[in-house]
Amino acid sequence: MNNIEALLSTLSSWVWGPPLLILLVGTGAYYTYRLKFLQVRKLPLALKLMLKPNQAAGDISSFSALCTAMAATIGTGNIVGVATAIKLGGPGALFWMWMAGFAGMATKYAECMLAVKYRRQDEQGQQVGGPMYYILHGTGKAWLAKLFAVFTLGVAFFGIGTFPQVNAIVDGARIAFSVPDWVSMALVAILVALVTLGGVKRIAKVATALVPTMALFYVTACLLLLGLNFEAVPAAFALVIEAAFTPQAAGGGFAGATVMMAIQFGIARGVFSNESGLGSAPMAAAAAKTNSPVEQGLVSMTGTLFDTLIVCSLTGLALIVTGAWQGEFAGAAMTSSAFTSGLSATVGQQVITLALLFFAFTTILGWNYYGERAVLFLFGERGRMPYRWIFVALVAVGGLLQLNLIWTLADIVNGLMAIPNLVALLMLRKEVVGDTLAYFKAKG
Repeated sequence: MNNIEALLSTLSSWVWGPPLLILLVGTGAYYTYRLKFLQVRKLPLALKLMLKPNQAAGDISSFSALCTAMAATIGTGNIVGVATAIKLGGPGALFWMWMAGFAGMATKYAECMLAVKYRRQDEQGQQVGGPMYYILHGTGKAWLAKLFAVFTLGVAFFGIGTFPQVNAIVDGARIAFSVPDWVSMALVAILVALVTLGGVKRIAKVATALVPTMALFYVTACLLLLGLNFEAVPAAFALVIEAAFTPQAAGGGFAGATVMMAIQFGIARGVFSNESGLGSAPMAAAAAKTNSPVEQGLVSMTGTLFDTLIVCSLTGLALIVTGAWQGEFAGAAMTSSAFTSGLSATVGQQVITLALLFFAFTTILGWNYYGERAVLFLFGERGRMPYRWIFVALVAVGGLLQLNLIWTLADIVNGLMAIPNLVALLMLRKEVVGDTLAYFKAKG
């Protein structure tokens, strides 16, 4: 097992080396500049469009498409991912998560705008789209589109879609409610099967009901914790900025971190959480009822704002003001420790457990849909049902792997999935910029 972990750790270092970090942040920075800081200037419009009713062609509303995408993004990355990033990279990792999130809003806009522009109708009359389609029809690179679809399956099966989520649910249920692991795994598998066998409309319905509620619950709890420790908040912000550019010495249960570690883990976990550039959200955006690729791109980019710049920030600050980041715990236990010391033992543990249960469950639903889109692109309708049952089976055993192994494996497949999508986004940059500027010029 140690040899496997060492091999995966080496692979993760290669995948998440400087080339991918530059590609990720560089793509976001390019679109931020070329679209004239669209994520700032057009944010009020994006928030207005988010709730605008639309009867155009599509399967679900723009808000439901956003919720489906956020179901996949607001998950363990916001609780466990932030904790592991700060544990490995120090408080400075949170700063690099912010940078990845800000640039990622422009990337998310571009990929979701292209998803609507190049979407198609499948054999069942549903709207399908995403990187596979804009790579194929926009760049003409069929091999690159298939490569993206294969990597998407890898993330759905072995990355964000299953193991990290189920592991978080199993741990949380055992710690807070003494539920045996096998009971949790079986129950999650049954619930996932009941929802996902109903397709995108049922997934969207569940996501639209759960995502806003669970996000508001968690944000309220974080604000309460920070309010009770308000005197430590300014120092926490200062530490985040300082640690982003200076190495951090070991202290308590913290092993110390270099600046490169802060950058690597901050950006990697930021991408795990908000999925900007990964190419996942465009698959949900393509199902939206809209006639405007630009408008759906604007709506979709708000997902990164909510996920990273708000929810991840609150988690990170909670870990720092309570000192939990220097403790002996890791992952969900580390965040639970922060809330236990910041609020109370009972309330703190229950907040984290309930948040994890809902966050992780909806993330599984979102990624089940993304993986299915990839399967349909690769194999057609005949691949749909086998894929669903394989996915449910992986969920059923998802709590058996070790935490470190799970997150390293997730980092690898996430990075591989991002590469073909980012290459395509740069190849189609003239279309994105041209269509966007033309839209706003026409609007006056």
